[in-house]
Amino acid sequence: MSETPRKTRVAVIFGGRSTEHAISAVSAGSILAALDPAEYELVPIGITREGRWVLTSGDPSQLSIGAGDGRARLPEITAESGEQIILPGDPTGSDLVLAAPAGLTTLEPSHGSTALADIDVVFPALHGAYGEDGTIQGLLEMAGIPYVGANVFASAAAMDKEFTKKLATVEGIPVGPYAVLRAGQSLAEEDKERLGLPVFVKPSRAGSSFGITRVNDWADLDAAIATARAIDPKVLVEAAIFGREVECGVLEGEFDGAPEASALAEVHVSQDHVFYDFEAKYLEDATTFDIPADLPPHVTARIQELAKRTFTALDCAGLARVDFFVATDGEVYLNEINTMPGFTPTSMFPRMWAASGVDYPKLVTRLVRTALRRGTGLH
Repeated sequence: MSETPRKTRVAVIFGGRSTEHAISAVSAGSILAALDPAEYELVPIGITREGRWVLTSGDPSQLSIGAGDGRARLPEITAESGEQIILPGDPTGSDLVLAAPAGLTTLEPSHGSTALADIDVVFPALHGAYGEDGTIQGLLEMAGIPYVGANVFASAAAMDKEFTKKLATVEGIPVGPYAVLRAGQSLAEEDKERLGLPVFVKPSRAGSSFGITRVNDWADLDAAIATARAIDPKVLVEAAIFGREVECGVLEGEFDGAPEASALAEVHVSQDHVFYDFEAKYLEDATTFDIPADLPPHVTARIQELAKRTFTALDCAGLARVDFFVATDGEVYLNEINTMPGFTPTSMFPRMWAASGVDYPKLVTRLVRTALRRGTGLH
């Protein structure tokens, strides 16, 4: 009698040390619910804010934004969420190792009482620092485990808005006027004149709109810089571009790897919010969306082409969400690129692909299969 083939073992990693810990957990809950248990064996791994890895239950109901005490309850991964585990950076085996084995029942040990069976592929549903910036990608490369999404370089370059803009500029992709302030630097008078008011002040390496301030008066600039530097010592000051905010999803091609662009989404923020901030994105009924965006066909085509060019310019893989401004004069400018965009039920990336004929389960499955096919290293 032939043995039943082993299911593909997928580790979904979430939480983490960044300010986007909770949104990462919400994304993971949706991913875990979407992957077919008949095809995949799921290994849910949470990372606490302190950096401890724990094997969790992966219950999607615990990985969602709920209500409590009159305000939103955000999911949190703690040391009590499960057994502590370690992923060794050893390419000769892809075992997870229990740091303190005690009554583990999720997976059968493969090499004694302290090792868990091999992981086939990792879905790093991590946003922000230590997850979307190339750090965990480097660990997975060292361990020889395939993973969903961009490689080390692309993750780092896309996470850093300064270098995203520099690489895009080299490739002829338009970006708006900006200035970079490293630790201890302040904005020069000539930059104030060049950028004008209002400006947006933001951390160079953060996401989910954390630490961003709109400045309408130069007297408020220092406070805005301090807010951004609480997250990242390197700060960007960007000239405001008046017009429309439009997003595009990009997927690595299933067969030849050539990037494919989704239908576009346009974001509309209520007047209670001066821009598309964290609360507007996740916690309040403050935004509406048009999918597909109501744009002239030639503008839609240009944004889709620029999105694919940005994906290629940064050497991305797997997926990305690329955000643009369409100015009142019709010009298109790159805003930023996210190599691991949100996968929450309200996130734009899965919604844009659903409008393009790729529903959520198909999308997640495609990403896992693409990662398995690509492998690690320079294959």
